[in-house]
Amino acid sequence: MLPVRVYSTLFCPYCVMAKRLLEQKGVDFREIRVDESPGMRDEMMRISGRRTVPQIFVGDTHVGGFDDLSALERAGKLDPLLQGG
Repeated sequence: MLPVRVYSTLFCPYCVMAKRLLEQKGVDFREIRVDESPGMRDEMMRISGRRTVPQIFVGDTHVGGFDDLSALERAGKLDPLLQGG
C-alpha cells in the first residue's frame, strides 16, 4: 500500500470525515497538522496548489480534498490507487 498523507487542521469537519473514511478502510496515514506548523501549510500550498484542508496525497498523487477522496471511493477507484495501480 502506498503511503498516505493528510494535511489537516484540528477543527475542520472535512478533515475529520477524510480521516474517518481512511480509518474505516484500514489505511495507515500520516496526518500533517498545518494549524500547528505554518511551514507545513506553505508546503501543502506549494505542492497542491490549494489553500484549503484537507489535502490528501496517496504516494505522489494529489487526490485533493474530502469530496475528491469520497468520489474515488464511490467510483471504486480508491482501493486500486492505494495499491499503486
